[in-house]
Amino acid sequence: MATRGTKVERNSVSEQPHELAYEAKKEGTTAKTVEAAKKSAGSNQRKAVESKLTGKK
Repeated sequence: MATRGTKVERNSVSEQPHELAYEAKKEGTTAKTVEAAKKSAGSNQRKAVESKLTGKK
């Protein structure tokens, strides 16, 4: 069982559609908004993206 990359994967939001859809559903917004928040944050770190999204509400 591989455990090497799991921590990194949980802390980031990738560009994959299912990742964007999950984060959008979790935050109650759209995938496009999540994508814009990622770009605005300049990072794909989940904590940074979520803070940008909560600031936009």
